[in-house]
Amino acid sequence: MPDTQRTPEAILRRLEWTVLKKLDGLLQGDYRTFFRGFGLDLADLREYQMHDDVRHIDWNVTARMDVPHVRQYNEDREVTAWFLLDLSPSVDFGSEHGKKRAIATEFTASLARLLTKHGNRVGAMFYGSAVDAIIPARTGRQHVLHILDALMSRPELPIAPATDLADFLKTALSVINRRSIVFVLSDFISTPGWEKPLGVMARRNELLAVRLFDPLEMELPDMGLFVMQDAETGEQVFVDTHNKGFRKRFAAAAEKREYDLRTAFGRAGVDAIEMSTEDDVLDSLMRFAHLRKQRSRMSGGGTRAPKAATGAF
Repeated sequence: MPDTQRTPEAILRRLEWTVLKKLDGLLQGDYRTFFRGFGLDLADLREYQMHDDVRHIDWNVTARMDVPHVRQYNEDREVTAWFLLDLSPSVDFGSEHGKKRAIATEFTASLARLLTKHGNRVGAMFYGSAVDAIIPARTGRQHVLHILDALMSRPELPIAPATDLADFLKTALSVINRRSIVFVLSDFISTPGWEKPLGVMARRNELLAVRLFDPLEMELPDMGLFVMQDAETGEQVFVDTHNKGFRKRFAAAAEKREYDLRTAFGRAGVDAIEMSTEDDVLDSLMRFAHLRKQRSRMSGGGTRAPKAATGAF
């Protein structure tokens, strides 16, 4: 018999009660806290007030009136959002807390439903060893269930060619032909070259990189002798985690990888949110909202986050 607790309907219903209901209370219906500066039409001018975004200052009016004035905007009633989901083998890695794919699934379902509740359209693109599925952007709860079902029914890939996020992003650029909100969900374990197309995507759209990781990828505990396998290539190596020197080298390599990744996000001008397999989705979404509020109060450039000056947090 099918596991009724793991059906798309059951998962979405749970998220609607445990995540979206709380979000509605915390945001008091202002879901656009998540989506700054998208689809704006000039509506009015008023005097500058504390915490206004200085990027909205109308300098010509300010010069004439000798008092700072800001432009007020009306947002488009409808927006389109795309979820670019990296489902390569490494995303199916996870420790005791669960797999990276599971946290990507809950994040996608929660935000897709938040958007469609307000009449917006959402679409999805899936990448396994290549871009192998595109779900056109539509609205409605049933469409979110369709995306969730397609995501959950995909089999895990035991071994695949090295992930090429650059190819994924270039394909997405050819498909997304109007300005949209774009979420790139990946662990960013990929061949080099994805930074430039990610930056192009960010300039054409409002983009958030959702970086997935598991604590075991950051630091190894002392587990004695065991076999490590590369999730992308299947290559195996026998290691002794009881060796303090090995654990130290592993942690140093992970730290360098983290630095390089955040630096790449910064160079691409991309905001990023880091989601661990042990994270709570609601907490992650509230960090996302906090990032947006911080960003709206800045005069320009990438948001600087507590972990590193690279736009990731």
